[in-house]
Amino acid sequence: MNRLPVAERREQLIEAALAVASRDGIDAATVRAVAAEAGVSLGVVHYCFQDKDELLRAMAHAITAQNLERSTGDAFPPGTSVEDVVAGSVDALWDGIRESRGAQLLSYELTTSSLRHPELNQVAIEQYRGQWAAAEQVLRGIEAAAGVTFTVPLDLLARTVVAVIDGYSLAWLVDGDEERAREGMHGFGQFLTTVTSASGSLGDLLDTGDEALPA
Repeated sequence: MNRLPVAERREQLIEAALAVASRDGIDAATVRAVAAEAGVSLGVVHYCFQDKDELLRAMAHAITAQNLERSTGDAFPPGTSVEDVVAGSVDALWDGIRESRGAQLLSYELTTSSLRHPELNQVAIEQYRGQWAAAEQVLRGIEAAAGVTFTVPLDLLARTVVAVIDGYSLAWLVDGDEERAREGMHGFGQFLTTVTSASGSLGDLLDTGDEALPA
């Protein structure tokens, strides 16, 4: 067995755990199954992760990071309208969700399992904290790309974004109607454009005081 730095070995084990859980369900992601999937001994898993709770938290963080990477997508050229930036972000996010059905189902299994098992109660908390932080990062990216500012506090708006994504994702997992899900997500994206104001507007200048106005 090749000796890898702990950080690289942890990444390998997280990927193995995601593969097992996405394929066979969260209950199947035992330490023994993860070790077999990764081709390592049980001792290696125990060395990299204190317990299954820590491994599940790492899996939740990995899913959040993957969704964030998909939602940011490619950089938008200067002058792109807020409507186009939001629509592009929605498409990138939804494409990622559609292409990772197993991982999306797993994220809900992680939540419900952690709520039912007190020893795992931190998994759901950390999972949603990560999702809220990721959504806020995407919102800040939209502001920067489109030259706008959201008129709703970003921490509150981020929670709304996550709630909407959760709702449409879960409905899609149930009925498989991707077209309606994407349509609904774009409808919410249109709402987001209505709670923005242009950065550097006349109102912003007035707020800086008289010295910002020409003599």
